[in-house]
Amino acid sequence: MTISRRKGDPQPGFRWGLFTLRIPFIHSRATLSELLQGLSISAATGLALVPLLTSAFGLSFEEAVTMSMLHSLLLSSAWMFFGEPYCPGWITPALPFVIAFVLSGDFDTPTERFQVMTALSLDLAAILLLLGITGFGAHLMRWIPDLLKGGIILGAALAAFLRVFDVSDATNVLFTQPYATTAALALSLILAFSLPLQRLQKRHPWLAKITALGLLPGFILAGIIGPFAGEFSYSIEWGFLNPPLASLWQKVSPLSIGWPSIDLYLQCLPMALIAYVLFFGDLVTGDEILKEASTYRDDEQIVINPTRTHLSVGIRNAVMAIVAPFFPTQGILWTGVQVVVVQRWRQGRATMDSLFDGISSYYGFNIPIIFLFLPLLTLLKPLMGIALLMTLLLTGFACANVALSKARTSIDYGVMLLTAACLNVFNPWQGLLLGIVATVLLVGMNRKTAGVELNGDECLSNGDAPKLNNP
Repeated sequence: MTISRRKGDPQPGFRWGLFTLRIPFIHSRATLSELLQGLSISAATGLALVPLLTSAFGLSFEEAVTMSMLHSLLLSSAWMFFGEPYCPGWITPALPFVIAFVLSGDFDTPTERFQVMTALSLDLAAILLLLGITGFGAHLMRWIPDLLKGGIILGAALAAFLRVFDVSDATNVLFTQPYATTAALALSLILAFSLPLQRLQKRHPWLAKITALGLLPGFILAGIIGPFAGEFSYSIEWGFLNPPLASLWQKVSPLSIGWPSIDLYLQCLPMALIAYVLFFGDLVTGDEILKEASTYRDDEQIVINPTRTHLSVGIRNAVMAIVAPFFPTQGILWTGVQVVVVQRWRQGRATMDSLFDGISSYYGFNIPIIFLFLPLLTLLKPLMGIALLMTLLLTGFACANVALSKARTSIDYGVMLLTAACLNVFNPWQGLLLGIVATVLLVGMNRKTAGVELNGDECLSNGDAPKLNNP
């Protein structure tokens, strides 16, 4: 039986320090709309890394699915164990940077690559815990010039595009499954960013409902075109997956394969700093979404605590580094999902009693059905590579859009483009240092643009529609 809430109080739960434990069906109710959307869209996005894990990290299909399941369970701990009022997701703009860095040729074996992921995750965890405890994070973000932030965002866009159109990768589905992949990429890009379509949504609300599905429409289109074009076929298996946790542990955990060297931690540090900059943007975005919506709901107090968020994300990254290291899958916000859930929550208690009802329902109450149900897994298997490219393309387009649209002068464009190129051509330390030097020498440390805001709404998590008023 769900515990009721008094008007104006936070949703009930068990407090432990800064955190609040909320148990599904006791401290949150089921909402059918979010549950159905979450099961379908999570299936299209949560498994996107499986092809990369099998091709570049030496995991079997079953081990890769199990790792994705562990990532999902850790993400759901954000609202369940820590009481975070955000729909958690990847730090998606950092993903193309990380893939390019890990696959650069310096790390040849799966063991070395998982050690890199461990080092990255622990570096970010240390940054989050240190800045969270000291409260220095906000001061750091104010100190970093806007154009340097914009250059980092543009660098993420460039890295994403280079990965999507990588002609040297013989396994790239853009070339092995061209018709299905091209159709999926085109439809997803149109649904997410087309200005004519956004104008049409004002007259046709059903279009807004389609765009709110994120990757799913493009995913379905690819699933229809692929078999007709002879690019892949389906082989459905029945039953349930028995997660190979033991073999996965032997291949990925630093307690089994060995800990990264001190040099590797230092080598990964600038990449972790870049991820923190992107994390902070998501934090600002998530808070603004909640503050705006809270003006419509005086019956539930939403507790926003940046220290709690820093600590909870830091703890999740530290745990991930040990059990399933793959950076940067433990972030704070899946922006598009947050918008969809909050839009329904602000309609009133009759629509959604608590914000945590919507969040917990969208994440399936942390019951990993999609990762264990073999018919669904085998149905999605031919489409997982397409899902990864869709995520990267939408992330790249969104990040390029926000970075370039905020520059005021040709010098601004040049500095951001130079920083972006350096981050993709040189190693992380060199790229970040060159970006800082270019910013200081060409525009100065105190120069503010019209506002390159590190805004996770525009630098998308998991390929969502970019407009807060257009869920």
